[in-house]
Amino acid sequence: MTAADSNDDIGGADHLNAPFLVLGDGTRVTRGPKPLGTGGQGSVWGLKERPDLVAKIYDRPPDDAQLRRIAAMLRADPLAGEELAPGQPPMLVWPVDVVEAGGRPVGYAMPLLDPAEHTSLSGLLQKRVRLRRFDGRAHWKFLLAAASNLAYMTAELHQQRFVVGDLSSSNAVVDPNGFVTFLDCDSFAFTDALTGESFGSDVFTDDYAGPERFSGEPPTRHSDDFALAVLVYQLLSAGNHPFDGAPLHGADEATRKDNIQAGTSFLVHPARVRTPLQLLPPEVLPPRVVELARRAFGPGVRDPRRRPSSAAWLEALDEARSAVVQCGVVPEHHHGGHLTSCPWCARTTGGYSDPFVEGPRSSAPGRAAGATGAASRTA
Repeated sequence: MTAADSNDDIGGADHLNAPFLVLGDGTRVTRGPKPLGTGGQGSVWGLKERPDLVAKIYDRPPDDAQLRRIAAMLRADPLAGEELAPGQPPMLVWPVDVVEAGGRPVGYAMPLLDPAEHTSLSGLLQKRVRLRRFDGRAHWKFLLAAASNLAYMTAELHQQRFVVGDLSSSNAVVDPNGFVTFLDCDSFAFTDALTGESFGSDVFTDDYAGPERFSGEPPTRHSDDFALAVLVYQLLSAGNHPFDGAPLHGADEATRKDNIQAGTSFLVHPARVRTPLQLLPPEVLPPRVVELARRAFGPGVRDPRRRPSSAAWLEALDEARSAVVQCGVVPEHHHGGHLTSCPWCARTTGGYSDPFVEGPRSSAPGRAAGATGAASRTA
């Protein structure tokens, strides 16, 4: 038997060149010609014989702790009881099978999300990506629905005692209907119901991490709540980060990480921060949303227990969804019902870029909304 016919005696990092992989049920599968993505621990590959799955293959064979985590994740099934709408993708890209090479586990299989149908939240926060990927459907009402779905999933995971750990704009995707799916679920923190073993998470993204994470503290639902608050504010402001800007005193420049650690947010301390001219005024957002954001980025920066919970965010966002108004001039413009006029028209009239329309805004009479883009939860 030649090397091309066998995976025997594969060790070290040689599994990366294995001619085939084996799923837990014994099915042999081969990888696509190149990885679909790479990360800090490994790479994700398409599987020719199972187009519904992809495989995450670790750069190095997983150690005992990683193998126990994979086994615990295969036993667990968070959000499995959620009723999905027709055509709704899974809420989590969760492991469904172990992947072996040479008789040794080297990774796991998980559901495939069609890249043509999914956009990262980081892309949704960028105007050019919104317009290209959603063809005008990713208006403010759509962003509000995505934020609500994000809060719902986070609240449900917390209810089931799972912590996302690395909640960020790069670890979640959204489909054309505004449904959200979490990626990189092997960084979740949870306790195995069978063995009682706890699995933590050391990874986080600077722009979405509360100060306690930089100090080495483990992730909790309160750290998720901080990241969720940042994401919600970014979505509803079409991309503004609540810790943008430079302090008026001290360093001439500051990163978002610097501002988070210093507790310097223009939402809480506007007199302390020099903000970009194009920054959206907080008053454009629904009042209750702004109130929760100021709690999260004010007293909640130093005291995680004072941050609004994901459930509180969900309630506020669903309240805002019930009061959305469509502009009578530009049908792609939607805004909160607390405003008496369209803020996006006002901004474009003032010389700012329209976050939802390419080029000059239309002056045609309003028409009925053709693309709602707002996802409805079914749970």
